[in-house]
Amino acid sequence: MVRQHSEPYLWLLFSAGGILSAMLMPALLLMFGVAFPLGWVAPPTHEHMLAVLGNPLTRLVLLGLFLLSLFHAAHRLRHTLHDAARLSHPAITALCYGGAVAGSVVAAYLLLQLG
Repeated sequence: MVRQHSEPYLWLLFSAGGILSAMLMPALLLMFGVAFPLGWVAPPTHEHMLAVLGNPLTRLVLLGLFLLSLFHAAHRLRHTLHDAARLSHPAITALCYGGAVAGSVVAAYLLLQLG
């Protein structure tokens, strides 16, 4: 019986997280980190943000963004430690991906609390 490795699936999560982060994060950071605080654009009201975040589709997109970004970061960190620092212990793999899973669970919990 041939054992299938999980590495292709991790690379899939890595690339999906990188693409989604590259497409959505700059716009979110520009709006919430620069434009709203500097007054370039009028920030949305609290009620408007709750209405937008109350939409299940919005929460699903945000959860996907957080989950894939965390797995992208975990995979990048794991391979950086493996290639640059020559650290390839299974505990490092478990910590990297375990942190991504834990962060995803926390993100899902917080997004569910909005609804």
